[in-house]
Amino acid sequence: MRILVVGGGGREHALLWALRRDAPEATLFCLPGNAGTATLATNLPGQATDLALVVRSARGERCDLVVVGPEAPLAAGLVDHLAEAGIPVFGPTAAAARIESSKAFAKDLMRRHGVPTAPARTFTDLDSALSYIARHDEPLVVKASGLAAGKGALVCPTRAEARAAATAMLRDGSFGAAGAEVVVEDFLEGEELSVLALTDGEHFTVLPPAQDHKRLKDRDAGPNTGGMGAYSPVSIASERLLAKVADEVFTPTLGALREMGAQYRGLLYAGLMLRSDGSIAVIEFNCRFGDPEAQAILPVLPGGVLPVLRLVAEGGWMPPGHRFGDARGVAVTTVLAAEGYPDQPRLGAAVTIPAELETDPALHVFHAGTARGPDGVLRVAGGRVLAVTATAATVDEAARRSRGAAEAISFEGKQFRRDIGWRETARQR
Repeated sequence: MRILVVGGGGREHALLWALRRDAPEATLFCLPGNAGTATLATNLPGQATDLALVVRSARGERCDLVVVGPEAPLAAGLVDHLAEAGIPVFGPTAAAARIESSKAFAKDLMRRHGVPTAPARTFTDLDSALSYIARHDEPLVVKASGLAAGKGALVCPTRAEARAAATAMLRDGSFGAAGAEVVVEDFLEGEELSVLALTDGEHFTVLPPAQDHKRLKDRDAGPNTGGMGAYSPVSIASERLLAKVADEVFTPTLGALREMGAQYRGLLYAGLMLRSDGSIAVIEFNCRFGDPEAQAILPVLPGGVLPVLRLVAEGGWMPPGHRFGDARGVAVTTVLAAEGYPDQPRLGAAVTIPAELETDPALHVFHAGTARGPDGVLRVAGGRVLAVTATAATVDEAARRSRGAAEAISFEGKQFRRDIGWRETARQR
């Protein structure tokens, strides 16, 4: 096979690693890729959102399959363009990807079809939003409706902070076009869980659940980020809970999209809140593999992802049941971020990865924001630089090894959390 993975982050490096595991003889490409993907695939020049270029590249390299990693090209309609060109592609159409690209659309769909989620109102007018916030209980959540790289949801302990957030989005354009429409919703308490499902729009199979760590600093302090780490599986995600998620979330959501003529084919990610009363609520949907969840989930899968991706892309389905398979051990992923991340990451610092980390079969150093210059030196080229995944029999051991590897990697201004998986560790003590 000849396979193109679109994107250039840690998720795409992990996807290439999983594809290589399933098909050692395949010819792999990545557009645009990074310094890590170059060890598994041929990096192709260009931008993932340059739809015409991606189509030309896939056609020119005679690709049998394209796997789209990031949300932006999906929302822009890359799948539609590739399908029109007759190239099999794994990912949802632009119409189906609205489940992520418009939080207002997703909220309306959930409300109309009984999918559990927090009560919310949508606004494009600042005065109306401020009037609603003035009457709302504290705390509350203000979200940019559009794509904001995982940073557009602001938990506001007070109405004053919510007013400031809505004003920054609607008047000041702090999130650009993504914040031209905002969603103001009730704050939900509980524990978050990420459940990802491979689907052809009707059937689906659930991958081992994961838990993301969004805040920059230990114990969930500091600003929101695109994700500072994750672990998989999660012990509170029992068979009973996953059956509940299947019945209350995936089945009605996929059915609603089919009714709208936007059958969803690809990976549907449900970010959930597990509440103390046993109920669940959808915080958000994503239209692709999570980042860094993919870096934690893919290494614990038993393999066999590629056949499902290919069948979905070609219009078929291989139903392995509602569960893809049991996780093999535990994986903990620690993200290393650049100095100044998430606001103004400083680029260019030289990165040193000890050789022993890259030869340990239970460690995976997935590259995200890295590049090699003409001098061959590995350098910081993005906010999130590397994702270090360790696999082990227990979350304690995986967390210890992931943290140790993160400490061993060096670059100026390195930031990382030392507590990834802390809730799971506490539960098992």
